Amino acid sequence: MVLKTFNVEEEVYEKYAQFCKENGISMSSQVNTFIKAQIETKPQVREEYLKKLDAIRKGKFIKIGTYEEFKEKYG
Repeated sequence: MVLKTFNVEEEVYEKYAQFCKENGISMSSQVNTFIKAQIETKPQVREEYLKKLDAIRKGKFIKIGTYEEFKEKYG
């Protein structure tokens, strides 16, 4: 096992710490379980999102060239 540091909002941490204490739950185990679930399960994407993404991909785009060309033209 490794020791890692994460930034969490103070209020969220305090509330979750209290929840874990009241329910006899190990916060570390909960974080570990969450991370495992994220990497082991196939994420589900809503059909609505896929349609919007497809529309964006088929959209009209303006060719701006390279970064240097863009910078020269638009400052």
